[in-house]
Amino acid sequence: MPKAQQADICCYVILAMAGVKPDMSWSEATNEWIRIHDIIQFVNTFYDMGYAENSRETFRKQALHRFRTAALIEDNGKATNSPNYRYRLTEETVQILRTMGTPKWKEYIKRFLCYHEKLIDLYASKKKMTMMPVNINGESFKFSTGKHNELQKAIIEEFAPRFAPNSECLYVGDTIEKNLVKNVEKLKELGFEITLHDKMPDVVLYREDKDWIYFVESVTSVGPMDPKRILEIEEMTKDVTAGKIFVTAFLDFKTYKKFAEELAWETEVWIAEMPEHMIHLNGDRFMGPR
Repeated sequence: MPKAQQADICCYVILAMAGVKPDMSWSEATNEWIRIHDIIQFVNTFYDMGYAENSRETFRKQALHRFRTAALIEDNGKATNSPNYRYRLTEETVQILRTMGTPKWKEYIKRFLCYHEKLIDLYASKKKMTMMPVNINGESFKFSTGKHNELQKAIIEEFAPRFAPNSECLYVGDTIEKNLVKNVEKLKELGFEITLHDKMPDVVLYREDKDWIYFVESVTSVGPMDPKRILEIEEMTKDVTAGKIFVTAFLDFKTYKKFAEELAWETEVWIAEMPEHMIHLNGDRFMGPR
């Protein structure tokens, strides 16, 4: 089981579903149909806990849903909002519990694992399947799923070829693996002072032919290039002599509108749903007939 399913609340669920009270032995385990309400009552009564009725959702999400995925328990197939909706331990689980502490226990565990994947492996493979492939500096990497990483993938694969051609990605983080790509040597060579306390921009690109560095923030809910953020990056890069370009990237125009008033002047905006265009908050620099 993953760590979250080794918590006390999950252990109490198994005890309640098996009907095992503190003075009973595992060999007396049963698998009667039971409601979440009954589980809470059992645990509070026989194990002196104080779970409230409104904690049912925690029991359901942290224990019951996970145990059902792992084939430890089953439901009776009724609609989840039905007053007759019930859970019970599977026959295999009851056999495992009844033989706890006996020589047969390992045999039943082994048999169970022959037919059912461990929950921790199940989640790991599920996570693996949903990873997003992304090409960074000609190499294949994988991002975990989610809007933030979806936008970072677009920055690297859509924004960079259009607006930072032939650039090298010096830094990009994943929402789970913070420093997915981090070229510390090159960053230091360019004058970066990186400490553990610095919050790097989401994506840093370097275009050698122009000697330009692009600092790109991937914004889905927080963190646009506002004046405060510009000052933070300026402080972190005070020894960098390359030209600095500050970009806020959004997935769509709707999200951009939400943050439009916060954006700093002299910065750029790129919107993934309109990848061919940029918005320049730059006064008269781009004014004139085209």
